[in-house]
Amino acid sequence: MTADRSPLLPLRHEPDFFVCDVFDSAFKSDQASMAHPVFSLSKKRDMTTRRYENNGQWVEVRPSAKGLATVFDRDVIIYCISQCMARLNEGLPVPRTLQFKAYDLLVATNRDVRGGGRSYQLLRDALDRLQGTAISTNIVTGGQEELDTFSLIDRYKIVRKTRDGRMQDVQVTLSDWVFNAIQATEVLTLNKRYFQLARPLERRLYEIARKHCGEKEEWSIWLSTLHTKTGSQSTLREFRRLLKAIIEDDEAHGHLPGYRFQIVDEDSGSKVLITPKDRSPALLLQGALQVSPDAHMQSKELAPGWDTDVLLSEWRDWVSSKKIAVRDPDAHFLAFSRNWFERRGRP
Repeated sequence: MTADRSPLLPLRHEPDFFVCDVFDSAFKSDQASMAHPVFSLSKKRDMTTRRYENNGQWVEVRPSAKGLATVFDRDVIIYCISQCMARLNEGLPVPRTLQFKAYDLLVATNRDVRGGGRSYQLLRDALDRLQGTAISTNIVTGGQEELDTFSLIDRYKIVRKTRDGRMQDVQVTLSDWVFNAIQATEVLTLNKRYFQLARPLERRLYEIARKHCGEKEEWSIWLSTLHTKTGSQSTLREFRRLLKAIIEDDEAHGHLPGYRFQIVDEDSGSKVLITPKDRSPALLLQGALQVSPDAHMQSKELAPGWDTDVLLSEWRDWVSSKKIAVRDPDAHFLAFSRNWFERRGRP
């Protein structure tokens, strides 16, 4: 990486008339796989079985013949979750099986489509790994504990091809684990720059920061714990070197979306301090949209059964995406909570 070159991948697509709805959707990911190392960070075929345990929660991930699903394969899951949440926010039914155009997914996730058939073959490989990777876990999604073994997608089907054999329309059936998270709105909005992050570890670090730091002023984690949480297969020493290089690149280019990382050495060991970047407009807006304790309580009455923190996150994302000037945060949030419950009922 040269000193004057940004580590980000180029922004390959600009919004156009034909895919405007793709760009308008807020990208979202499920919180469970953001918190736990479900996806491989390797760009090569990864045949290693992984098991991660923390505070009584565990997840074991086993590869298929084509290897583990990677953090880049995760783009398919993010796209599906985002489309489901867009339907949910419009009060429309959300099916487990979605049908979409392969081209729209490639464009929305900043994939290079100039390579012709290669881009579509890479997408098919990703679908194979997502369907083939076996997961066993006791992590709860949507209030349901899945103790059986499942895949991230139950199946996929190429519905229509072009004349040269390229996939055109695709059907994807989500696993219960992912679908439960969608129904319970256990999802978080991602910065669109996420899809420009070239290094797998950068994507994983952003996911962890988004999940655990969120809107807090700061959040810290032991370096050794972060090493495990990312799912990195490098040594701790090598992980520290890689993290330090990412931090130095971010200091030079500011390419990491949303959050700043810092290694802090203490007598008892090294910690990683994560803080939101003040220049992030979304975080500044969310910080300004604070509601009173009374509004919190009233929201529970207007939307019984719903987690107020989830409603707050959805409200702030909606206000940010629509660029709404909110004069009275309490009244605006309560109106949003009422409309939310009228559209969806109890979770």
